[in-house]
Amino acid sequence: MTTYYITDFGATDDGSLCTNFIQKAIDEAYKNGGGQIVIPTGEFLTGAIFLKDNINLHLSAGATLKFSDQQDDYPVVTSRWEGVLREVYASCIYAEDAKYISITGFGKIDGNGLNWWQIFRDQREKLVYPRPKLISFDGCEHITIRDVTLVNSPSWTVNPIRCHNVTVDNISIINPLDSPNTDGIDPESCTNIRISNCHIDVGDDCIAIKSGTEDTAERVACENITITNCTMIHGHGAVVFGSEMSGDIRNVTISNCIFQDTDRGIRFKSRRGRGGVVEDIRIDNIVMDQVICPFILNLYYFCGPRGKDKYVWEKNPYPITGETPMFRRIHFANITARNVHASAGFIYGLAEQYVSEITFNQIDITMAENAIPGKPAMMAGIEDMNNRGFYVGFAKEILFNRVCIENHEGPAFHIEFSEDVEVTDCKSKNTKAKEVLLKEVEVK
Repeated sequence: MTTYYITDFGATDDGSLCTNFIQKAIDEAYKNGGGQIVIPTGEFLTGAIFLKDNINLHLSAGATLKFSDQQDDYPVVTSRWEGVLREVYASCIYAEDAKYISITGFGKIDGNGLNWWQIFRDQREKLVYPRPKLISFDGCEHITIRDVTLVNSPSWTVNPIRCHNVTVDNISIINPLDSPNTDGIDPESCTNIRISNCHIDVGDDCIAIKSGTEDTAERVACENITITNCTMIHGHGAVVFGSEMSGDIRNVTISNCIFQDTDRGIRFKSRRGRGGVVEDIRIDNIVMDQVICPFILNLYYFCGPRGKDKYVWEKNPYPITGETPMFRRIHFANITARNVHASAGFIYGLAEQYVSEITFNQIDITMAENAIPGKPAMMAGIEDMNNRGFYVGFAKEILFNRVCIENHEGPAFHIEFSEDVEVTDCKSKNTKAKEVLLKEVEVK
């Protein structure tokens, strides 16, 4: 592989903008069939850069690629933003319809997001297009991101869209806890995704699996995904499915991960109007600590456009159509959750389309001693709660096997408007609840 040093093309680490020099190195390598673009030790300031076929962007140890916080340094491209195709600022590192591209090395990529976050928060100046993501590839194949540290993303950090064969390995993502919409890794309508050995500490979802909204004309599934050996800190959820899932999400395994202070643990969310199916998901060997709720499957999620419409929150059944979402065949096993605040779990399907074929095996949950009340799910009609057990509604074919819940108030399992719910070999520990294990309300 031919090596191209950006300093040979005029880039300097004196604080001047190096966009043209870095892009010139990429273009020269591409013209010659590909190569490795080396960012040497030092801090290099740049605007958006565009990767192309057979390009490896390599950050040497001690190197920082720092991105401009000025809108003029980001060309406008057409790509997805929150599941909808539209004009957006190009991501800091962007590629479209490229093959065999990679970002490697033990250097740092700094999105310099503070100014973008402040514009978003207080609207002190007009943001003409949505904020850049740190890394986004659209319609690409054979992608690798390995070993680098990613910090201060303007919005989502890593967002492959309609990509195939993506490996994300041994990276660290660190965005401030209060930084808006700075998700860690968001594969969107992708196939064959491998995320492993990563540390993610962000201001929104750590990993969010998506496949577009009802406003996306092209319905493409996100499928064949493995997530393993990761630590996830803070954020609104550790691993989240949706709420943009109109193109379907299927065939996902999550294993051997630690969730710490992630608001919520494993979270599935969608609503009427979105359509799509989430199915064939297996989650195994997880330890969580200090979460509001470890398990959420919510088909009445109300955040986002049209989320407050009666069609979304109405608990009476509607006709099942292509706009009706579905969660099914989702399996949890060998999971420990400590210091849980609101609820052990929240499962709520639609009145017309129950969540179905869900299993919990070998689950150990301890509620927090001094729990902070909160809402386990974003859904109309749910009050703040603390130390509650599993709350199950509009569900069928649900199995709880060898589930232990400690220090809860009220029943360990509250079940309503559901059918074929099996509770076997489960325990309730150290509780003063009158209804220790199971309460059924209008079970069909």
